Amino acid sequence: MMFLRILDRLEEWSIAILMAAATLIIFVAVVHRYAATLAIPGVQDFLLDINLSWAQELCIYMFIWMAKIGAAYGVRTGIHVGVDVFINALSTPWRKFFVIFGLLTGALFTGIVGTFSVIFIHGLYNTEQVSPDMELPMWMIYLGMPIGSYLMCFRFLQACYRFVTTGTLPRPDHTKVEGIEAAETLHETQPQPAGGKP
Repeated sequence: MMFLRILDRLEEWSIAILMAAATLIIFVAVVHRYAATLAIPGVQDFLLDINLSWAQELCIYMFIWMAKIGAAYGVRTGIHVGVDVFINALSTPWRKFFVIFGLLTGALFTGIVGTFSVIFIHGLYNTEQVSPDMELPMWMIYLGMPIGSYLMCFRFLQACYRFVTTGTLPRPDHTKVEGIEAAETLHETQPQPAGGKP
């Protein structure tokens, strides 16, 4: 489905861009902080004139958004940590019941969190609260809560639908690396006998 493919790519690119940008900003801020202490005429004055006090605040907000979107990505790919020894030991009907119950409970919880955060942001929108360093409206910063929560809710429902229709849950495949086929890699890394035949 085209919409789901676009959403998947948007999710992945958002996480990657936020992580890369936050890492770059932190690196630049740290280098700036230490370089500004060097007593080099002209250079020190130039660096001290550059104000990077907003960098830490921006990175905190970027990591929060990344975590909220990353949680939804985790549900989609099945990488969230879970203890399912008891569930797997149950008979098939009971296992199916508890898996569906767990997924729907996750969807309900994240839907409630998303709804309450929308109510919170709506109340915050009418105030003039801004962030300390960047002076951004606080309602814009908190938008990551409903976006991430509703996206996670959708991913729980998507996983539930997949389980009901196919009987499978999203599971990470640790043998696959994007762009590399495991069979080719395994064949290339295996030592060949002296005769040249496998």
